[in-house]
Amino acid sequence: YSPDRKGERPRRHLASFSGVLQADGYAGFERLYGETVQEAACWAHVRRKFYDLHKATDSPTAGEALARIGERYEIEAQIRGKQPDERRQLRQARAGRQLTELRAWLGSTLTKIPTKSELAVAIRYALTRWAALTRYAEDGRVEIDNNAAERAIRALVLGRRNYLFAGSDAGGETAARLYSLIGTCRLNGIDPHL
Repeated sequence: YSPDRKGERPRRHLASFSGVLQADGYAGFERLYGETVQEAACWAHVRRKFYDLHKATDSPTAGEALARIGERYEIEAQIRGKQPDERRQLRQARAGRQLTELRAWLGSTLTKIPTKSELAVAIRYALTRWAALTRYAEDGRVEIDNNAAERAIRALVLGRRNYLFAGSDAGGETAARLYSLIGTCRLNGIDPHL
């Protein structure tokens, strides 16, 4: 629990952490990345921008972006459950060239569209995070997206929308303990109601 979304909260929580941190583009995480913490971005967040645009406007360019991103997910479906070294090798063999082509296509497309369009915003979102987006291809331990984590906190997010405030910081801390306890029970196949 934290009383706000300031970047200092995750920075303090992860002060002793070193490794790869996979997250969305939340600005509060930016200062976490450096020598000991590598950023791995989420392809689902990139895809969602193109999906929303395609759904709203039926943009063929957004549709092509979705198809190209979808190729990454097809590869992931085939290698899911394999050991990290094997995943890395397969990703590099199958997705390496496709990632290079996707980056070139995004860059080329960006030069042909209005700079303030929603499509340009979606493309820049991907290109500015490119190193972090492609980290999964270099490290078999990293997932293509952080959907598993997002699913794990879904109840928390829905609850937060329903009650907005915990009433006090003590209430927020109690809610955090309960969410942790229930989440741990679910991960271990235990019914928390028993």
